[in-house]
Amino acid sequence: AMGWEWAFIIIGALGFFWMGLWVFYYKKPHEHHKVNEHELTYINQDHQEIPVEESPAPEKKFSFRECFSHRQTWAFAFGKFMTDGVWWFFLFWTPAYLSSVYQMDSTQSAFPLFVLYVITLLSIIGGWLPKYFVEKRGMNAYSGRMKAMLIFAFFPLLALLAQPLGSITYWIPVFIIGIAGAAHQAWSANIFSTVGDMFPKKAIATITGIGGMAGGIGSFIINKSSGVLFDHAHKAWSTVNGTPLLEKYPQYINERLPDGFFEDLKKSGAVVVDGIDKGYMIIFSIGAVAYLIAWGVMKALVPKYKEIK
Repeated sequence: AMGWEWAFIIIGALGFFWMGLWVFYYKKPHEHHKVNEHELTYINQDHQEIPVEESPAPEKKFSFRECFSHRQTWAFAFGKFMTDGVWWFFLFWTPAYLSSVYQMDSTQSAFPLFVLYVITLLSIIGGWLPKYFVEKRGMNAYSGRMKAMLIFAFFPLLALLAQPLGSITYWIPVFIIGIAGAAHQAWSANIFSTVGDMFPKKAIATITGIGGMAGGIGSFIINKSSGVLFDHAHKAWSTVNGTPLLEKYPQYINERLPDGFFEDLKKSGAVVVDGIDKGYMIIFSIGAVAYLIAWGVMKALVPKYKEIK
């Protein structure tokens, strides 16, 4: 009785509930009873004490030109550009993946998707691991985060096995995508924190916005190109009874395949191998190595911790 419209209504209502919690429970750091003196000192570390009798000079703002003059900005932006799209690909395309490869409808895929997002809760380790490196190993904050991010960057490599092992059961790619998603969120929590480690407070919002824009561009590119690739894979890489689809049906070279085309062929007894499997393998492979590439470039741009004054 409750259609898809209710999904938007319920989630929208939860947004108002979250807003209520934010309004009533959020406090500024110096007003919050759970922020201790050491944490408050760290938050305000770029504030200089100004004698009461002196009038404070106007604080110099960071211009966009100045922001882009720092390697730290490019490191953060490139890290976001390379990795945000992987998360949004998994978020948007996993239901289509289960439908295309495993012929699941929205009802059948609901529980696997629920399990997948439960697995992403493992991302909570993203806050614990760098803290361990800083407090137990004596690293500075930037080095601790970068070491944690390198560890997280290896987990998405499991996506290389999603397609080969997916022939056993669909649960294997579901678990792999869940782990990769958890690794992304752990990575994301730390890459955002590197901005506060390196830039003064007055520049954090601008640098974060630049990185967010870079991540949005990367997300657009990977999602748009994935759709184009999958459309191409459906036609160019599929076979019917061992014959390339376009060789058997040349009338569809420049036309879109009709809805239910493959299903009708299978019902007629034809042996159909959908080329979209190869398309997903390509995108999974890109997502698998994206984090290591991002980390390598970030480390090359900012090899050691250097705070910008």
